[in-house]
Amino acid sequence: MSSVVNYLKDTRRNFSLYFFLFISYLLLVTSNLLARTSYQNTTDTTDLKVYRVAVFAPLYLDSVFTTNKLRNERILPKFIMPAVEFVQGAQIAFDTLQLNNEHLEVFIYDTKSFTEPLTQLIKNKKLDSINLVIGAVKEPDFKLLADFSLSKSIPFISATFPNDGGVTGNPFLVIMNSTLKVHCEGIYNYILQNYGTEKIFLFKKPGAQEDKIATYFKTLNEQEGKPLLNIQTITFDSTFSSFAFKRKLDSNRNSIIIGASLDEEFAKNLADVCYSIKKNYPIILIGMPNWDGINFFDKEDAYKDFAIRFTTPYFNARTNSMSNILTTEYNNRYKIKPPDVAFKGFETAYYFTKLLVTHPNDFMLNLNDSSLKVFNDFNFKPILLNKQSTVPNYFENKHLYVMRIMNGIVSREW
Repeated sequence: MSSVVNYLKDTRRNFSLYFFLFISYLLLVTSNLLARTSYQNTTDTTDLKVYRVAVFAPLYLDSVFTTNKLRNERILPKFIMPAVEFVQGAQIAFDTLQLNNEHLEVFIYDTKSFTEPLTQLIKNKKLDSINLVIGAVKEPDFKLLADFSLSKSIPFISATFPNDGGVTGNPFLVIMNSTLKVHCEGIYNYILQNYGTEKIFLFKKPGAQEDKIATYFKTLNEQEGKPLLNIQTITFDSTFSSFAFKRKLDSNRNSIIIGASLDEEFAKNLADVCYSIKKNYPIILIGMPNWDGINFFDKEDAYKDFAIRFTTPYFNARTNSMSNILTTEYNNRYKIKPPDVAFKGFETAYYFTKLLVTHPNDFMLNLNDSSLKVFNDFNFKPILLNKQSTVPNYFENKHLYVMRIMNGIVSREW
């Protein structure tokens, strides 16, 4: 096993082989696809508390490998890459904590294991001694881990799933990747503070999700019983023309356009219309959180000198010391720059493990400990879906950044 680790650190071969060896390493150190790493000092640790952290991600090792060999030696499935990169970032975080003399036992679980699925791990009580659960998972694993965390009073950090999965009454669930409702709140607050006196248009397409988004804004805008901002809702479909669009705008003042849909075709059509008239009508276009991943928005020659805005809970300028640690070590191990999801894995593992070590008896009361900041600011708030309840349904990160894409460059605006 150690020879594989050394080879991973020392070789100068290409990334494909690196990736193959990394997956092989995960497989070699597993027992029923369980990877365990014990980080402890060589000094006497008899009286020291050892904290146990479990990381769950859909690695699909049983699907990719057969008897320590890739099922397809020429093609590595792209769908496993986000989970692998998240785990890579997390592993570097744990290695960094080891250097800082923390006493940890880290377990990495493949939630798509055939031989020991998550339900079996829970049933066989193999997770009962865990102090902290970190998950880069979605349904149904999200709900299984949330229910387990509640039953054992163990904090469960959901790092990537922007949804509550229908979970209620779980004060041990922490959602890092803000839900769509919180993004709507963030957009509304941004407009309120910066463009409160302007005309505001919420453009949507027909659809249940779009109706829900419109309802979020309506509820936010009428908290006092009457509208605070001048928001007009317009259904943008095949019958809506740029001529009809221009008739609603004022060439002498800003028009704030909210693109209230996650649909990529809708996003492009709305952006095209806004771009076509931008010379005569000043427009502030704000989209949904997934708009940052739409390919045609980040091309340098697309929508020249026209900004498209979106909200995100994650912004990393990659200039601080922690970024340098990850970037250097990731390049040493894998010969490439770390992708965004590796930063997310590093930050999640480092911040919350450090929080556990620093506040072992009151972890949930110190979720916003700014002294432990890695890359992002957090603002975890208890969510009470029933105002009469005193038990939070979960905790959610409400700190959002407003970003903008222009001429192929993404930058922070607010």
